[in-house]
Amino acid sequence: MDDLGFHDALAMLDWQIELGADEALGDTPVDRFALADQAPAATVVASAPKARASVAAPPADDAPPAPSVDAVALAQAAASAAQDLPALHAAMEGFAHCPLRETATRLVFADGLVGARVMIVGEAPGRDEEQQGKPFVGQSGQLLDRMLAAIGLDRAAPDPAQAVDIANVVPWRPPQNRKPEADELAMMAPFMRRHIALAAPDLVVLMGNAACEALIGQTGITRLRGEWVTLDGRPAIPMLHPAYLLRRPQEKAAAWADLLSLKARLRTKT
Repeated sequence: MDDLGFHDALAMLDWQIELGADEALGDTPVDRFALADQAPAATVVASAPKARASVAAPPADDAPPAPSVDAVALAQAAASAAQDLPALHAAMEGFAHCPLRETATRLVFADGLVGARVMIVGEAPGRDEEQQGKPFVGQSGQLLDRMLAAIGLDRAAPDPAQAVDIANVVPWRPPQNRKPEADELAMMAPFMRRHIALAAPDLVVLMGNAACEALIGQTGITRLRGEWVTLDGRPAIPMLHPAYLLRRPQEKAAAWADLLSLKARLRTKT
C-alpha cells in the first residue's frame, strides 16, 4: 500500500463511504460493548465527509466554458475560398467539424464529367461508394445509370451534352448507411453549393429528400418531385432517389415522368 497515490486513496475512501462506512478503524481493538453508553466520537465520523467534500470539488469551476463552434459558418468560409474543384476537394478533406469524417474511410467527391450540362446531387455514399471512391456505384447507382440511359445521358460520355456530373451533399459515408442528420447536411451544404457553382451545370437534379433539405430547405420528396425550382439561379428538379425506387418499384412511372421533364428542359436549353 506504500505506492497508493492520493487520488487512488480518495477513490477508495469514496467507495467505502458509499457502502455505508461511517467510522475509521484504529490500529488497536475497541470494545464496542463497553462504549455503548458513551457518546460516539464525532471527530472521526465528521472527518471523512469533510475531506471528501473539500477534495472532490473541481478546481476548474471558475474556468470559462469552451467557446462553441459555428460549423456552418466555417464551412461557408472554407467553401468560398476554394477557387477551383481541386481546392474544394482539399477544403472538404481538411474540414474537421463533421463527425462523419472520423468514422468514414475516405471522402467520396464526384464522378462523371466536369462541365456536363446536368449535375446530379444525391445524399451520401454507401458501402460500395466508399470502397470505390465514387458516388452512385451500388445498386442505386446501377439503376441511376439505366434511368439516365433512357433519356440519352451517360456519366462516361465525353460530350457535355450527353454527360452528367454526379456528387453527394455529404461526402462521407454515415455509419451503418444511416441517413445524414440535419446538422450534418447543414454544415456540408455550403461545399455542395460551391461545387455546383464551380462545375456550372445548366440543370441540377436533386435526388431524394436529403438533397432537397440541404439545398432548397424543403422535404417531402413525393410532393416536391417533378416540380422545377430555382437553386442559386439554376433550374433544379427534385426526383425520387433510386434507392427509394428499388424499395417501391411502383413509383417508377413517376420517375419516368420526371426524366422526360428533364429531357424536355435540356432540349429547350432554358
